[in-house]
Amino acid sequence: QLQLVESGGGLVQTGDSLRLNCAASGRTFSDYAMAWFRQAPGKEREFVGAINWIATDTQYTDGVKGRFTISRDNAKKTVSLQMNSLKPEDTAVYYCAASYFSGITSGRDDFFSWGQGTQVTVSS
Repeated sequence: QLQLVESGGGLVQTGDSLRLNCAASGRTFSDYAMAWFRQAPGKEREFVGAINWIATDTQYTDGVKGRFTISRDNAKKTVSLQMNSLKPEDTAVYYCAASYFSGITSGRDDFFSWGQGTQVTVSS
């Protein structure tokens, strides 16, 4: 098993930045691609972005391209989501997830471990 714990959420204003972190423990972290998803009230959980096992490739949903950046440190077993120029529509619970695969995928069924989530609220 791979346990994931997110941190770094909070209440910010439009245009502010926030950095989310996800710490992993248990199984070998570096074997897996990692992703961030988010879920707003009344909406389905959606893919935000992902990074492959060796941090040579990233992918983002269109709405966050150019504003969000995913990084990982395999030695520290952490993955981060740097969020800049935040908008009210970014308000959601953010989850990190570990993929079955080393390469990037975005379907929820491709992920075997999820964190408990961290709330991000962006006020207008």
